[in-house]
Amino acid sequence: MKNWLISMALALASPAFAASTDTIPAREPDFVTTVQSLNQDEIAELLGAPAYQYDIRNDEGDVVGAIWHYHHVTAADDGQYYKTTELDFVGGRVVTVVLINTDDSSADNDAEPVSLPSEPGPGNTF
Repeated sequence: MKNWLISMALALASPAFAASTDTIPAREPDFVTTVQSLNQDEIAELLGAPAYQYDIRNDEGDVVGAIWHYHHVTAADDGQYYKTTELDFVGGRVVTVVLINTDDSSADNDAEPVSLPSEPGPGNTF
């Protein structure tokens, strides 16, 4: 009887714990909540390749973060789409979502390389 109760509890709880998403909603609050619950690979699978991608590497060349830009994927409450949505990743997870409405397309092409220290030190905590 005890095993049956445990099996039933797990069966009923599993959908809540194993919930996955097969779309990323466009509406701003839902978009942010969803991308923060997914990893980098899952986001790429759902949104496709970003229009712009920049990997941030440490001194050894290991990728420690990334900046991705998508165009017209996030909408404000009034239904107007932001021109650019920037996703900033650290360790494969979204840490910042930036919604941009300027028309400065040159920003996607003029990024300078960034080198991060490979070990934490004063002011370098990661």
